[in-house]
Amino acid sequence: MKQTIKDPVCGMTVQTERGLTSFYHDQTIYFCSEYCQNKFLAQPERYFAVLVSPSFDVAKEHRRVAYFSMEVAVGSSMPTYSGGLGVLAGDTLKSCADLRVPVVGVTLLFRKGYFDQKFDQWGGQQEGPVEWNPAHFLQLLPEMVQVEIEQRTVQVRAWQYNIVGLSGYVVPLILLDTDVDGNADDDRALTHYLYGGDQKYRLSQELLLGIGGVRMLRALGYGGVEKFHMNEGHAGLLVLELLNRQKEEQPAEWDFELVRNQCVFTTHTPVPAGHDKFEYDLVERVLGQVVPFEIMQMLGGQDRLNMTLLALNLSRYVNGVAKRHEEVSREMFPGYPINHITNGVHSWTWTCDSFKALYDRYIPGWANDPAMLRKAVSLPKDEVWAAHSEAKARLLAVVKERTGVALSADALTIGFARRATQYKRADLVFSDVQRLHNLVRQGYPLQFVFAGKAHPRDDMGKELIRRIVAVARQTGDQIPIVYLENYDLDLARQIISGADLWLNTPQRPLEASGTSGMKAAYNGVPSFSTLDGWWIEGCLEGQTGWAIGGQETGAADADSVNQRDAEDLYQKLENVIAPMFYQQRQSWLDVMRQTIALNASYFNTHRMVQQYVTNAYLP
Repeated sequence: MKQTIKDPVCGMTVQTERGLTSFYHDQTIYFCSEYCQNKFLAQPERYFAVLVSPSFDVAKEHRRVAYFSMEVAVGSSMPTYSGGLGVLAGDTLKSCADLRVPVVGVTLLFRKGYFDQKFDQWGGQQEGPVEWNPAHFLQLLPEMVQVEIEQRTVQVRAWQYNIVGLSGYVVPLILLDTDVDGNADDDRALTHYLYGGDQKYRLSQELLLGIGGVRMLRALGYGGVEKFHMNEGHAGLLVLELLNRQKEEQPAEWDFELVRNQCVFTTHTPVPAGHDKFEYDLVERVLGQVVPFEIMQMLGGQDRLNMTLLALNLSRYVNGVAKRHEEVSREMFPGYPINHITNGVHSWTWTCDSFKALYDRYIPGWANDPAMLRKAVSLPKDEVWAAHSEAKARLLAVVKERTGVALSADALTIGFARRATQYKRADLVFSDVQRLHNLVRQGYPLQFVFAGKAHPRDDMGKELIRRIVAVARQTGDQIPIVYLENYDLDLARQIISGADLWLNTPQRPLEASGTSGMKAAYNGVPSFSTLDGWWIEGCLEGQTGWAIGGQETGAADADSVNQRDAEDLYQKLENVIAPMFYQQRQSWLDVMRQTIALNASYFNTHRMVQQYVTNAYLP
């Protein structure tokens, strides 16, 4: 039957019987011309959210779970994330869409992003605002709500992005925005920068997310929400809004159990200093009397408002993000029944094109049932290597385009890309550069690709980047080292799929989970990592990769731990990894296939979301 619909790029009407067609997430998209078709295919996330908004079923009354996260990553062109927490949130909502879990996401809209990263010639990080137009990606909703900040009424509006699953099911993501006419300049700026500003700015943002988010869901008609999932403590203030709503409906008493039964809390932080805490003087000034002060202290801590405690005390289900992280969290918060659901990654998002094609040929259906990838142990080795070589060629092309450095397609390429901060120890592999030179002289060429942003106020993280750039100057062409600017989702996909070996060296036990190695696994890239976070569960020595050091933690002498870890790193690189890569290619391909079959088949957000549904949402 002939239909008249709009081209998603230019807005012109198209007759379906004459329009050019493409498929995206199993949906047929119609275009008026090849020009519009090519623009869409080059950047589909820019147009698809607008395209599907009027036609897909996003029935509000059927949504049972509201997922709150300060940052959510759905695409590089929407800079509403900084790193792992946001990427996890985006992958979670994508799997919810694939699995048809009735979820609505809530986050903030950051008009200037996290920051745009540039380096000077010495590797000094320079930050600038990100330029993007929300109207290119999001649908502005007509509803508005109000919150009180420092006794001022602040207007909050919402935008919507539709996350479309492989079957066409839609998970709406609501992005809150205070850059509204009529708001004071300071209030308009509250949704400009992610993790920017001072304590007051951060607390105001958390008020917007938690209190403003619950109010916006009510205004939008999401009356069927039964569970409120807080992805980290940033959203903790939502429990106070739920308490107040309960008190309005039942004025006689505060029903903490009613609210507790509605809330789920996932903590991601394995050290006490990393949990958001605010002085009560500031809390009273910014929030006012949201609940009586004695209730605030009872739920959030006597001395300061601890957002983690607030969420812990009013959540029926609490979890860490790896088995080891459950143990660490229980030590930090004794007496709380903290469980664990180990993180995962979204299979379709993090598998490069060449491996998608390989899996489609031999393991059809893998994208929506990643457990099927256990069959990867029987993939033809020559085709696995061909798929990897294609991904590696793409990475080397990106490096050449961005830096002018021509890396070798034959050299063992080690990837390291994540937030630049001291505990990640990105420079551990350069503890003794001479040993790397010796390895090269023995006929085992090495090259390194780094990426990652340091928080604007993390001086030690910035110094870490400068040290790596300085080492790169020293090693020159003998051991090529590149540090790529502006790490984002697109660059992550290139490095993760194109490296031969994925390096991760966090200081134990400071890695709550980590997910970059999981993403590498989807592309047959084995991990070489310290035993922390997810890798304790994922490491089968010599089968899915290799461990650096043991599981011991709490050593008083950090330098001695670094020395022991560096020595183990060099020993395995010299005696096991490099010789296998260059001289035992069939054994290396066995490791690649086992990495896919054992790690990618399990460490994915489909399995993770199913566990949340069973353990947290349904009870």
